[in-house]
Amino acid sequence: MIDNLIHAYTPLFTWIGLGLLLSRFTPDSFLKLLGQALYWVGVPLQLLVLARHSNLSDGGLIPAISVGVLLLSLILALLTWWGWQWLMSRKVQSETGNLDLLVTPARVSLGSFILAAILGNTGFVGLTLTQVLTSPENTNWAVLFSVTNNVVGTYGIAVLIASYFGNRETKNTWWTQLWDLVTVPSLWTFFIGLNTQFVELPAVVESGLEQGVWVVIAFALLLVGLRLGKMTGWKSIEIALIASVVKVFIVPMLVGLGATYLGITGEQRLILVLMSGTPTGLSVLILAEVYDLDRNLLASSIALTFVGLFLALPLWLVWFG
Repeated sequence: MIDNLIHAYTPLFTWIGLGLLLSRFTPDSFLKLLGQALYWVGVPLQLLVLARHSNLSDGGLIPAISVGVLLLSLILALLTWWGWQWLMSRKVQSETGNLDLLVTPARVSLGSFILAAILGNTGFVGLTLTQVLTSPENTNWAVLFSVTNNVVGTYGIAVLIASYFGNRETKNTWWTQLWDLVTVPSLWTFFIGLNTQFVELPAVVESGLEQGVWVVIAFALLLVGLRLGKMTGWKSIEIALIASVVKVFIVPMLVGLGATYLGITGEQRLILVLMSGTPTGLSVLILAEVYDLDRNLLASSIALTFVGLFLALPLWLVWFG
């Protein structure tokens, strides 16, 4: 297990750590440029290559599980929020007799809390871990889980939540959301990859594409470190910690136990656990800017879930590996 942990931690510590070191010297414009490049080029390239080498015989099962994990995370986030609000209300009532202190920030904070608890970084961190810790024949499980999570989660459920709870002045109509969905470049390249599996490319081209995937992952993890290094302050740390525990400990544990009950074991079960327990995705910060959500809570959740991942990973390898 020690060797597995070293292989899993090495790219995370290397590139995220480098990003943290370079963050004070890097302008915000470069971070935006890198994010745009990953969105339009990097991630589509990654999914194109993975889709070309994926066996999708279990195509219906994995998307269903991914959607189920999203719904489970949503339910747990709501229950946890209501429980925390109830405890805080009792505390305030006993100390001051005034419940108004909890009313003002609740709406925006609730939407941000839900996003922090349900949206995972499956595209970069998740695929990195599964490629390192599992064999290539199970790559299709990770790829399908990640694509479903991005399409249904990031570009579906998350947009609806952010639009409902945010302070955005303009309305987010259904046709705007539909347009955003059909223009996602990663979705198109994924289907192109699936439909070109029978096309044999020259060995040099195939090798170059596979190496390109690791370059994309390196730049994505670098961006995570750069973003974390740009964080200012640790406001909302208490509620962000609660969301992080739900995201990287409770949800993957329930997924692992549920998979075991359904007869899914070995590497396939580990993939489901790793994917469901990835740190909060950077996409929440984009949604925060568009819909005016709680940026401090979301940024704190990203940082805390990465710390939580380092603590939880040995547990998942022992229990579900």
